[in-house]
Amino acid sequence: MVKAKNYVNRWIILAASTSILLCTGAIYAFSVFAGPLSIAKNWSMSDVMIAFGINSAVGPIPMILGGFLTDKGLAKWSSVIGGLLFGLGFYLSGYVTSPLMLYITYGLLSGFGQGLAYSGCLSNTIKFFPDKRGLASGIITAGMGGAAIIAAPIGNYLIESFDVLYAFKILGCTYIVVVMVASFFIKVAPANYQPEGWVQANSQQSKPIINKNWQEMLKTPYFYLIFFMLGTGAFSGLMIASNASGIGQNMFGLTSALAAFYVSLYSLSNCAGRVVWGTVSDKLGRNKTLDIIFSVIIFAFISFLFIPSQAGFAIGIIALGLCFGGVMGVFPPMVMENYGPINQGVNYGIIFVGYSSAAFFAPKLTADILVNNDGDYTKAFYIAIAVAFLGLILNLIYKQIKKTRMQN
Repeated sequence: MVKAKNYVNRWIILAASTSILLCTGAIYAFSVFAGPLSIAKNWSMSDVMIAFGINSAVGPIPMILGGFLTDKGLAKWSSVIGGLLFGLGFYLSGYVTSPLMLYITYGLLSGFGQGLAYSGCLSNTIKFFPDKRGLASGIITAGMGGAAIIAAPIGNYLIESFDVLYAFKILGCTYIVVVMVASFFIKVAPANYQPEGWVQANSQQSKPIINKNWQEMLKTPYFYLIFFMLGTGAFSGLMIASNASGIGQNMFGLTSALAAFYVSLYSLSNCAGRVVWGTVSDKLGRNKTLDIIFSVIIFAFISFLFIPSQAGFAIGIIALGLCFGGVMGVFPPMVMENYGPINQGVNYGIIFVGYSSAAFFAPKLTADILVNNDGDYTKAFYIAIAVAFLGLILNLIYKQIKKTRMQN
C-alpha cells in the first residue's frame, strides 16, 4: 500500500488542477467576445462562431491523446502543456486579422489545449481520491464549468475599457501565468494510491480492481450503455446552455437583462451541481444518482411546459443547471469503477465522444425547431423529455446487467 505521507498533499494537487481548468473553461465565455469581435473586424457572427464550433469539434482528439499521456505517467505534461497551449491560443487571438487566423488560434490551438489539459487534470486527480472520487470529480469539473462566471465579467470589463483584442491578450497572458504557477504543485498519482488511514469497505475489498484498456472496454456492454447515457444526460444541459436567454425572452416574456441573469444562474447551478451530485454519488452510488438526475431533468422540462410564469422558468433553469453539472461529475468515476484507474485517461476520452455528439446535435436541433416554430421551444422540450427518459431506461438496463453478472 502506498502511504499518502510520501507524497504532496492530494488536496493541493486537486486545487492546482482545478486552477488550470478555471483557465481553460473560459472557452465557454466566448459569447462575450463574439459580438465585439464581429463588430471590430466587420465579420459576420456566423463566421466568428465557427471558431467556437471548431474548438468543440476537436475536443475528443486531445482528450484521448491526453488520456494516453496520463496513462503513461505523463499527466503533468498533459495538464501543463494543454494549459499553456490554451493560454497561447487565447493570447494570439488578440492579433487575428482574418477569420482563418481566429479558427487556428481560438479554434484549433485553444481547443486542442483545453482537451489536453482537461484529460490530464481530471484523470490524474481522481486517482488520488479512491475514497471520494465523486467529490474530487465534481470539484475539478466545477472549475471547468464555473470558469465562465469569472471570465465573462472580466472579459466584458476589458472589452469596454479597451477593446476585444486587448482582452484576448491580457487574459491569454494571465492564463499562461496561472498554469505555470500551478505546474509546481501537480504530481502524478502513483499506481494503486490509497490515502493514509483509509480502509476500503468489505464490499470493495471483495471485488478486485480489473483494469481494462480501450480495446477491452469496447467489448463490454457497459461501454455502450455508459457512452449513450453520457450523451442523453448532457443533451438537455447543452440544449439550455445555448438557448437559455432565448427561451426566457420568447416563451416567458423576460427582458434581455433578466434573461442574462438567468444565464448566469444556470452557470452557477451547473458549477454547484458537479460538486453536489458528485458527493451524493459517493454515498448513494452512481446509478441511483443518475436515476434521480434523469428524473429531475424530466421534471424541469415539465415545469417549462406547464408553469407558464417566471417561477416555472426559474425552477427549470436551476434544476437543469444542477443536473447538467451532475452528469459531468458522475461519469468520470463511473468509468474508473468499471475499467480501473490504469487506463482511465484514454477510456474516459473515448466515452467523452458521447458528450461531444450531444454537443453537436442538441443546439443544432433546438435551433432548427426554433426557426420552424416562430420562437416556440415546446417541441424541443418534449424531445428533451424523451431523451432523458431514454437515459433512465439505459440506466435500468445497466443496473440489470450488473445485477445479473454479480449473481453469476
